Amino acid sequence: MRDFKDKTVVITGAGSGIGRALAVELAGKGAKLALSDVDSVGLAETVARCDKKGVKALGYDLDVADRAAVEAHADKVVSEFGGANVIVNNAGVSLAATVEDMTWEDFDWLFNIDFWGVAHGTKAFLPHLIASGDGHVVNVSSVFGLMGIPSQSAYNAAKFAVRGFTESLRQEMLIAGHKVGVTCVHPGGIKTNIVTNGRGAGATPEEIAEAGRQFQKIAFTRPEGAAKAILRGVRWNRPRVLIGPDARVFDGIPRLVGPRYEDVVGHLGRITGAANRMP
Repeated sequence: MRDFKDKTVVITGAGSGIGRALAVELAGKGAKLALSDVDSVGLAETVARCDKKGVKALGYDLDVADRAAVEAHADKVVSEFGGANVIVNNAGVSLAATVEDMTWEDFDWLFNIDFWGVAHGTKAFLPHLIASGDGHVVNVSSVFGLMGIPSQSAYNAAKFAVRGFTESLRQEMLIAGHKVGVTCVHPGGIKTNIVTNGRGAGATPEEIAEAGRQFQKIAFTRPEGAAKAILRGVRWNRPRVLIGPDARVFDGIPRLVGPRYEDVVGHLGRITGAANRMP
């Protein structure tokens, strides 16, 4: 897919961050946009920005953790747009907690959005992408889908699952001969509100807000840069897109050191107390 003009692109988590940046970038390229989020205020702002580009952009209130709602969303989008060419499963949340301290409620909350949300969106829209004859699935994992990190066990589990699910799907599309590209995206630190809107075991709202401010200082990449990198990956049908210099580091360490990186990070974490702090 080298041209997005008049293609129908579905984006979850479009109310801010990477989702919003993708929507605005695609609007500038003439795409038709089906945008969703649980943040109705942020979503309305994204839709307004796309409207200014003169393209069809509709907003949908959607919880990607709700399978029936996602399936109904797919039916509605196809009815209103006449089909779908691209699904970007971008919606995600964060949780900082050790396995010992993490509650099942928080674990389920994260996994239902970060993994099941991706699976729901893929399954619901895949038949329509196949029918389009020019489809693409973009699933957003993370650098934490490349390397395990203390206090991120739930997030790691979900993002590794997204990676495996997406890599398998790409192979299945090739075997079946379907004209559907599949790309797994691994962003490093992107200047979004994912930490501010996240959860932490025993963390106060003030501590989470401070973690969000610290994250903004160390995040290398702006959402607009991430959006451009993702769309390059779609145009060239790349199986994997690494975003930011930190993503290349996360990708390289397990390749160079192998599983022994776990011991190195563990010993460093013991010295610094990393597992007991918000990221």
